[in-house]
Amino acid sequence: MTEFFSLFFEQIIATSIWEWCAVILAIAYILLAVKESLWCWPAAFVSTAIYAILFFDVNLYMESLLNLYYLVMAIYGWYMWRFKTQGESVKPVVKWSLKVHLLLIAGISLLVFVSGFFLSEYTNQDFAYLDSFTTWFAVVTTYMVAQKVLENWLYWIVIDSISIYLYVQKGFALTAVLFFGYLVIAIFGWLKWKQHYLSYTER
Repeated sequence: MTEFFSLFFEQIIATSIWEWCAVILAIAYILLAVKESLWCWPAAFVSTAIYAILFFDVNLYMESLLNLYYLVMAIYGWYMWRFKTQGESVKPVVKWSLKVHLLLIAGISLLVFVSGFFLSEYTNQDFAYLDSFTTWFAVVTTYMVAQKVLENWLYWIVIDSISIYLYVQKGFALTAVLFFGYLVIAIFGWLKWKQHYLSYTER
């Protein structure tokens, strides 16, 4: 345990200025998203642009590709929250049925297995299955955020937990701390969005 914390703090000290910038903007994104602020999406755009480059440099290709996807979703999220408000001041929170979630989980799990297999067999990808898991589930979950689906926060709790381990193993200690913060914030995000959903449905 002592060696772990020693390595962890060494990684923090060695953190690049670019990773610091990405982390600060990522924190801004998640806090603004919890508050349902439109400005979460510009913060997400810049943060993910930086991470796409950082992850590519350390052979986390699926994570890098995921962040390129986040760039597109930042634009889409901005559009959905800005213009698709259904006559409300903000876009309302919605829920998806259990059946939809079960089908999503089954389909995404299949993608994880297939991409994990090919990445482990034909590339120098590290942690192929874990990286595939966080990537494919985050793809769908980010879309859920843009659509303001309440259950997105439950997905993020699982994704963030696995991501913490992945980033520690690859030397992104500061990013691991960020994702621990994400994990905590996701719980508060679930509670806040659930309150919004209940208040909207009770009208």
